[in-house]
Amino acid sequence: MENLKEKTAKGIAWGAVNNGTTQVLNLVFGIVLARRLTEADYGILALITIFTLLAGCIQSAGFSQALANLKRPTRRDYNAVAWFNIIAGTLMYVLLFFCAPLIARFFNEPLLTDVSRLAFLAIPISALGIVPNAKLWIELRTREMAIANITALVASGCVGIWLACHGWGYWSLAWQQLTYISTSSLLKYGFTRWYPTLPIDMSPIRGMIRFSSKLLLTNILTVVSNNVLTFIFGKLLPIRTVGQFNQANKWNTIGHSFISNTMAQVAQPVLANVADEQERQERVFRKMLRFTAFVCFPLMLGLALVAHEFIVLTITAKWEPCVPLLQILCIGGAFLPLHTLYQNFIISRGRSDLFLYCVTLQIVLQIVLTLLLAPQGVMAMVAAFAALNIVFTPVWHFALCRICPFKALYALKDTLPFCMVALACAAAAYFATTWTTDLWVRLALRIIVTGTLYLGIMKVLHVKTLDECLDFIKKKR
Repeated sequence: MENLKEKTAKGIAWGAVNNGTTQVLNLVFGIVLARRLTEADYGILALITIFTLLAGCIQSAGFSQALANLKRPTRRDYNAVAWFNIIAGTLMYVLLFFCAPLIARFFNEPLLTDVSRLAFLAIPISALGIVPNAKLWIELRTREMAIANITALVASGCVGIWLACHGWGYWSLAWQQLTYISTSSLLKYGFTRWYPTLPIDMSPIRGMIRFSSKLLLTNILTVVSNNVLTFIFGKLLPIRTVGQFNQANKWNTIGHSFISNTMAQVAQPVLANVADEQERQERVFRKMLRFTAFVCFPLMLGLALVAHEFIVLTITAKWEPCVPLLQILCIGGAFLPLHTLYQNFIISRGRSDLFLYCVTLQIVLQIVLTLLLAPQGVMAMVAAFAALNIVFTPVWHFALCRICPFKALYALKDTLPFCMVALACAAAAYFATTWTTDLWVRLALRIIVTGTLYLGIMKVLHVKTLDECLDFIKKKR
């Protein structure tokens, strides 16, 4: 039990290093690129992102999670999944290569044909790295994952900035994405020293297909859910508006994905490891839930608080129209890490079907609400999207209750206090800093006041989650 606890703590710590460094680098590179590129440049790449992500879901087909749920995956299992991914990735690229003109015609953007054919190369390249990434993930080797991802991000960011500075426009974003995927896949092969071998034996796939097929559908729907607004906006609104929403959603995603990805790197493998001990699994889940709420609410509500200062000071006033969009998205985004944790618990119990049903319901509601509110404009559609993220949190809880008698009262006790304290601290910081009009001063004061108040209240109330974090840090010194 102590060994699992230590591995989980180390996994979360390295996951935090990985995602924290990733978000800082994304912040730096994003600021430089946003200053060099236009709203239209970001809008063009945003329109094809959904196709790249959907193809990536189809090629992986949920087999990484299926491998994680096997007690002892063998080389035959890994080899079968690797060859499936490679074959599927190649076929998906060929299909999308010939569909590129149709995509351009649908959005009435002729430029999409050539740039999408380049961007879609990420699909077969990423297929090569899926199994090495799965091995590192299953074995909780988050240190190696962190090194690979950070190195790839630095390399791709430098490529993107160099091209943007030399006038490549939206092409710089496409090459940045391709460089990241290639570098990350290559490094993960180096860390695992694993590669697919002949002959090709697909028989292990049959044993995983029932579980993974539901995850495949779920992952497809999740991609649609996360990108439905961009897709609809691309059809209904000017490309500049698509770029503004894409910029706002990018910063929102950087915020909530920090904690979501940190927990996702350890949650399913750890929860699957204790799946046979229901009481112990519930204790592990509750501790993860408290830690997630402890971090995500002050982070996302704080980002909403400083959105105006942050956008204007970093990527200039030309992006100011995206500020209210970012603020709305951050409020809904504060609940997404909780969704991720619930999803990992459900998957760890082998209930990919329940996961599928919930995601299907969520995407249907998102599409219906978005289309109904389309005449009201972009703000109304984004507000409905964010509100649904909040309202859907109890749905994930009750889905979990179908397989585990986890009381709603426990979930509220583990999350609601952090939300209320973070909200009160952000409100106090807002009113305490209205006296100054200097954006740099106001940005700094709001961050300092919110952070100091939040941590101070946590310390005064002797919140166990904070004490555990401080104890872990002290042991590592």
